[in-house]
Amino acid sequence: MSDNNHTKSLKCIIVDDERGAHMVLQHYIMQIDRLELMGSCENALEAINLMHNIKVDLMFLDINMPQMNGLELLSTLKSKPLVIFTTAHSDYALESYTYDVVDYLLKPIQFTRFLKAIDKAFYHYGLGLPDKTINIPPSAQYETSIVIRVDGDWLRIEMEEIKYAQSWGNYVKIFTDTQIYLTALTLSELDQRLPNSQFIRVHKSYLVSIKRITRISGNALYINDISLPVGLTYRRELIEHFK
Repeated sequence: MSDNNHTKSLKCIIVDDERGAHMVLQHYIMQIDRLELMGSCENALEAINLMHNIKVDLMFLDINMPQMNGLELLSTLKSKPLVIFTTAHSDYALESYTYDVVDYLLKPIQFTRFLKAIDKAFYHYGLGLPDKTINIPPSAQYETSIVIRVDGDWLRIEMEEIKYAQSWGNYVKIFTDTQIYLTALTLSELDQRLPNSQFIRVHKSYLVSIKRITRISGNALYINDISLPVGLTYRRELIEHFK
C-alpha cells in the first residue's frame, strides 16, 4: 500500500430527508479520521447539484425520499460514487443490490454496523481500517442493545435478554425471557446487527445467543427445555463456540 493510501480521506455526503438521520451519521463520520464530510443534502436534487461542483467518493443515501427517491437518484448519475444505503425499510434490500452498492444499513443505525460498512468502502479504495484511525467513544465500542421496529413503534431490546431468533418468511421472531417480537427483518439482516461474539447462526432458520445454550445433542441444541435444530453446515462452528 502506498503512502498516499495511508493519508487518503474519502470525501462523503449524506442524502436524507430526515434531520435525525443527518445528526446520527454526522456524529458517526466524525469518529473516523479518514472520512471527510463534504455536505448534507435533504433531497436528491440538492445532491445532484452538490455533486456537479465537488468530487464525492462515498454517498450515504436514503431510499425513501419525496420527489425523487434514492434509487431514482442513482439511475440519473453517469458517474456514481460508492453508495451505502440508509433506510428504515428492509423491503428495498433486494432491489438496492442491483445497483452494486457497498452496503445496506437499516435505521436506526448502530455504530458497530456503521463501521462494518465503512470497512467495505475503505477496502474498495485499497484502504484499511486500523483501530488507531477511529476515535470510538467507550460507550459505543460495546453496544448492549438493539433497536427494532414492531407494529410501527421503535423498541429497544437488551441483547442479554434475547434467547434466540427464528426466521418467519420476510420477518423474524425474536424470543426473549418475557416476550416474542415480530419484526420486518430477515434473519441474515438481524445476524449482521448482532455481535458474532454473542450470537451464532445454527440453522438456516435460527440464530441463537451462545451463552443461553445449555446442551448440544446430535442435531439439536437446548436452551433449558427448548429444543432447536442444528444444521449440518453450522454444527462444527457451534461446537467450537460452545466449548
